[in-house]
Amino acid sequence: MGFLKEFKEFAMKGNVVDLAIGVIIGGAFGSIVKSFIDDVITPLLLAPALKAANMENIQDLKMGAVKYGNFLSAIISFAVIALVLFLVVKGINKMKKEEPAPPPAGPTPTEQLLAEIRDALKK
Repeated sequence: MGFLKEFKEFAMKGNVVDLAIGVIIGGAFGSIVKSFIDDVITPLLLAPALKAANMENIQDLKMGAVKYGNFLSAIISFAVIALVLFLVVKGINKMKKEEPAPPPAGPTPTEQLLAEIRDALKK
């Protein structure tokens, strides 16, 4: 029974639950970005280049067996995800209220005693 109790405590820790939620939301966000890249960005930005190459999809770009069109699509997806996450983190950091610095504390009793000793030695 100790193992199950320990596992339950581990699974219910805030960090584990937060991580699981983050992974699930990240997967959903990844599919949104993939659709955005494949259905919006690729046709708008790469349509002229694809037409010049007599192709309809970026996935059709390949050299022999190497499908570098898929690789280009993955790079664009990564760049968009990184940019959006950067903007989200930047926005969150901006929204956080800066906590005022605590006022400087006076000298501790030990520091006062050492200062008195120093002053006495100067005399």
